[in-house]
Amino acid sequence: MLMPKRVKYRRVHRGRMTGRAYRGNKVTYVFPDKPVTAKPAETRMGSGKGSPEYWVAVVKPDRVMFEIAGVPEETAREAMRLAAAKLPIKCKFIKKEEEV
Repeated sequence: MLMPKRVKYRRVHRGRMTGRAYRGNKVTYVFPDKPVTAKPAETRMGSGKGSPEYWVAVVKPDRVMFEIAGVPEETAREAMRLAAAKLPIKCKFIKKEEEV
């Protein structure tokens, strides 16, 4: 499971998903660095926040998640179409401009 070796704070706030990704809009390695906490089942309210259950990566609009090289464009489009079907967000295929 992907998770950081150590973090400054064990539990973080949920935050907001507003805005666009200004960093990471080129080529990015999306790494899960945000813990998601959950309380055990059938636990009464109160007594603080739950313990970290799993780790997630925050993905905002305009974030480049995957890069493919060395294959024909139609093969890459088909691979990205199959991968995008498994993601819970809208995805778009973009192509790098050729340098003249």
